[in-house]
Amino acid sequence: MTQTQRIRIKVKRQDASGQTPYWEEFDVPYRKNMNVISALMEIQRNPVRVDGVRVRSVLWEYNCLEEVCGACSMRINGKVRQACSALIDRLEQPIVLEPMSTFPVEKDLIVNRQIMFEGLQKIKGWIAIDGTYPLGAGPRIAPDEQQEAYKYATCMTCGCCLEACPNVNDHSPYLGPQAMAQAKYFNSHPIGKMMAKERLETVVSNEGIAGCGNSQNCVQVCPKEIPLTTALAELNRDANRYMLRKLLKG
Repeated sequence: MTQTQRIRIKVKRQDASGQTPYWEEFDVPYRKNMNVISALMEIQRNPVRVDGVRVRSVLWEYNCLEEVCGACSMRINGKVRQACSALIDRLEQPIVLEPMSTFPVEKDLIVNRQIMFEGLQKIKGWIAIDGTYPLGAGPRIAPDEQQEAYKYATCMTCGCCLEACPNVNDHSPYLGPQAMAQAKYFNSHPIGKMMAKERLETVVSNEGIAGCGNSQNCVQVCPKEIPLTTALAELNRDANRYMLRKLLKG
């Protein structure tokens, strides 16, 4: 594209939670190396539709602009991803922007991802400490185990894996791949293991691993390339062993 060309952006909008969504189209001036965020900023500066009508600015979330915070997740040309790393030159036009459909829409491209944080609460996604005083250096962790754990530590709660998972919906209690992978992550930590049984109780519940249909969509859309399917498989093995031990103990 040349500097004089314009980009057509089609946005699925919604004025408030629960209201009917609608579509609006905008043309914005092209600049080399633009991403979707910079295109949305152009609309924010001049919110005029292609038919010349000035409208309310499009709302969306963003923060770090370097694919670390996960705030700018949205559907771009039908695929869930981060808007900050979506380069205009690599997208077909018109560029179609939609909010994630798994989460309640608050306004335009902004969704409420509270269910993800509730999922982390249910699987106790933290390392418990005793008091606020220093406890020493803690247990040693082998470098290869650190490398393995680091992959899961990069999860930014962006919501992409839940959006892509067909088993996360209003008709299913399944918490989704993000919460399951974090349960595996915290259960692998030397201190986190102390709460492994409590996490596994959630994993074997109706909200847990049995809800996974093995579609493997989650691992394909994760922007941090977290091995989610590996985590789900290993957690499924741990859940089966946990239930067998409970059965044998009566």
